[in-house]
Amino acid sequence: MAVHEHPHRSSGFHLSSFRRNRTASASESGVSALSATHTAQAYVLASLRLLTGFVFLWAFLDKTFGFGYATPSGKGWIDGGSPTKGFLSGVVAGPMESTFHSWAGDPWADWLFMLGLLGIGVALIAGVAMRFAAVAGTAMTALMWVAEWPPAQHLSDGSPSMSTNPFVDYHLIYAVVLIALVAASAGDTFGLGKFWAKLPLVRHSRWLR
Repeated sequence: MAVHEHPHRSSGFHLSSFRRNRTASASESGVSALSATHTAQAYVLASLRLLTGFVFLWAFLDKTFGFGYATPSGKGWIDGGSPTKGFLSGVVAGPMESTFHSWAGDPWADWLFMLGLLGIGVALIAGVAMRFAAVAGTAMTALMWVAEWPPAQHLSDGSPSMSTNPFVDYHLIYAVVLIALVAASAGDTFGLGKFWAKLPLVRHSRWLR
C-alpha cells in the first residue's frame, strides 16, 4: 500500500530548510563584511604607522646628514652641527624657556634626541617594540609641545605668538597616534609585530611589545 506524504508537512519542511539556509547565508555575509572591514582598518593603521615612522626617521637622517631641508647642507650632526641647539635656543615662550636654553647644544641632549628619533622611527617602520616607541615618542612630543607652548598669546619679547590653537597642535596629535597604533596592534600588518611577539625575551617581558 502506498504511503502519501502529507502536503502541508512537506511544505513546512522545505520552508524551514529555506529559512535556515537563508539565515546561514546572511550570517556568512555578515562575517565576510566584518572581516573585510577589519582588514581595511588594519591596512589603514599600518599605513599610518609607516608614515609616522618615516616622519621620525627622516628627521633623524636630515639632522644627521644635512640634506638641505630642515637642516642646511654642511650643518648636519656629522659635520659638527647640533641637532638641538637651533630649536631649543629659539624657545621664546612657556614655563621651561630658560631650561630649554640651558639644554640647547649639550651633547647629552643631542644624543638623547637623536637616538630617540632613530629608535622611534625604526620601531614604527618595522612594527616592533611599539610600546617603547609610543612611550618615547609621547615623551618627546610632549616636551616639544611645551617648547612651542601653544597657550601663549604673546612671546617673551611681547610680540604676538601667532598660535593657531591654545591647546592642540601636531605634537599632541602625534602622541595620540602613537598610543592608538599600540592599542590597535598596528605592527602586525605590513610589519614584524607577530614575529617580534613570539621571541622568548618579548614573551617574558610584555613591555617590549
